[in-house]
Amino acid sequence: MPFAELQQELNDRAEQGLLRRRRVLESPQGVHVLVDGKPYLSFCSNDYLGLANHPQLIAALQAGAQQYGVGSGASHLVSGHFTAHQQLENELAAFVHKPAALLFSTGYLANFGAVQALAGRGDTIFADKLNHASLNDAMLLSRAEVKRYRHNDVAYLAQLLEQIKSGRKLIITDAVFSMDGDMAPLPELLALCERYDAWLLVDDAHGFGVLGEQGRGSLAYFNLDSPRILYMATLGKAAGVSGAFVAAEQVVIDTLVQNARSYIYTTASPPALASALLASLAVLPKEEWRREQLRKLISQLTDGLAGLPWTLMSSSTPIQPLLVGSNEDAVALSVGLRARGIWVPAIRPPTVPLDTARLRISLSAAHTAADVAQLIGALHELAH
Repeated sequence: MPFAELQQELNDRAEQGLLRRRRVLESPQGVHVLVDGKPYLSFCSNDYLGLANHPQLIAALQAGAQQYGVGSGASHLVSGHFTAHQQLENELAAFVHKPAALLFSTGYLANFGAVQALAGRGDTIFADKLNHASLNDAMLLSRAEVKRYRHNDVAYLAQLLEQIKSGRKLIITDAVFSMDGDMAPLPELLALCERYDAWLLVDDAHGFGVLGEQGRGSLAYFNLDSPRILYMATLGKAAGVSGAFVAAEQVVIDTLVQNARSYIYTTASPPALASALLASLAVLPKEEWRREQLRKLISQLTDGLAGLPWTLMSSSTPIQPLLVGSNEDAVALSVGLRARGIWVPAIRPPTVPLDTARLRISLSAAHTAADVAQLIGALHELAH
């Protein structure tokens, strides 16, 4: 039996400070949570706008369950596509100013489906080296030729594009990079698409709801509008619920319906979730104070962490990575915060490059200035 070999691999990970473990929440998602029986001030969640426990969303979910039941019962293409799904797709497309949209159960499945359906043998995918794992896995399974470019290096990407003379060309990138918090140079990438007749797939998981006018995302932030852009965003972060969508030209969405395996061969998400997301879309553009609160907290944190022995990486988004270095030091710092009732995760390789272990501080509009001051004080205490 190979169990001894598996156990040794786990032991090796533990010795390297890389062993992952789950913690159990016993309360709703929020800035104050109960974890493994203990209360914590949380800086872990991607619930950037504090909508995951919003009463309007909860009421909409309950009403949706009353109307549609609990499960969808089938894939979208069999009998699992409900009125709420269709309405949500229409409103998501309008929200991000695209002709059409398609719902997926998760962002992972959305990236899988879009990349696999649009690129294959004879085509070339160009990918930022810091892209999310879902984009990396999708490009490898697409069977297209893959060329990875240095992070946000537009000049290097242009050299790679220059070499390809045939087949479809697809540039894929995070809009906001999930472990660094910085943004892709989307205007420059779109200009390359125009020059070399390529598509641009933008994964806006961490920008949707947070960036741009009324939270309409990274395309709105940069004021970009092009049929060459294929836009993906997740709905379990700033939107507060679950799922994802791809928005693009109608012909692209029609192609995904026919060819995206992660859409065709999976049960549709419960329609009640779509009902909750419709409520979320009603809240997102109206409550600008949530995005303003985030901007204030980001500024407070940036000023408050100056002078520490660890570097706060440059980010204007709610993702604020504190670069520590070694796995052991990052874990020790996370444990030190947890002993003080503050929950901030340590992120280690292979999620981030070797020797760049960090604390990933995630801010939410539900945090107060006092919450952030408590985190700042604890880090200064641990530094000394």
